[in-house]
Amino acid sequence: MKKLWTLIGAVLLLGVAGCNTMAGLGKDTQAAGSALENAAKK
Repeated sequence: MKKLWTLIGAVLLLGVAGCNTMAGLGKDTQAAGSALENAAKK
């Protein structure tokens, strides 16, 4: 279980590190939501 939380933390850290600003984070989140929505429609 500890390995799972470590992995989740690492993924979140890398995701946030990839965004230079909070605006960038918002755009990334919106793009991920759109991709998920499009996948659900198929």
